[in-house]
Amino acid sequence: MTDAIKIDVWSDIACPWCYIGKRNLENGLAAASTDEDAPAVEVTFHSFELSPDTPVDFEGDELDFLASHKGMQREQVQQMLERVTGVAADAGLEYRFDLLKHTNTVKAHELLHFAKEQGRQHELAERLMAAYFTEGRHLGREDELVALAADAGLDADAARVALQSGRYLDAVRADQAQAAAYGINGVPFFVIDGKYGVSGAQPADAFAQIVRQVWAEHREPAEIDA
Repeated sequence: MTDAIKIDVWSDIACPWCYIGKRNLENGLAAASTDEDAPAVEVTFHSFELSPDTPVDFEGDELDFLASHKGMQREQVQQMLERVTGVAADAGLEYRFDLLKHTNTVKAHELLHFAKEQGRQHELAERLMAAYFTEGRHLGREDELVALAADAGLDADAARVALQSGRYLDAVRADQAQAAAYGINGVPFFVIDGKYGVSGAQPADAFAQIVRQVWAEHREPAEIDA
């Protein structure tokens, strides 16, 4: 039996291109799944903090944050956000930067590692990103994170204990160290089978083509053995 393609995705909950990249990857994999010889794929999400120095309660909106953090003019930021909103819409996502609560994401990453342990990482990643970019939820607050964990099918009390204990912080830091070892300095970043790197929110068609190509490489040894 041919081994599944392993796709490791470094992303941040607060990264607008990461949610777009996630959706495009899913759509690309869905397209490839209809092939007669459909690729088997395992996707794992890894932690990356774009702005680890962000306070939990940032005073201001997304324009304020980007203008101060990147030193851009507000008009530039507004144009950039409008462009991202349009690209997100093409991917089927309705971004609401007017509602967005900018915050520190380390606790959200800790919760994702807890969810991975429980076999619910994909469900939680989707729930957190939707909550952040489309619903204006505050992902720096424990009660919000616990509620979203429950939405994703996780036990709320266990999620709260996981957050309060800090026991998944080492796993977050290990992901970040691995990203540094790979030379990843921007996300989303996709590592395929530990040997191919794909940077940025590629179109769904590109992801479909990549997994088909890598799947063909997986099949070659099996055909030789046969």
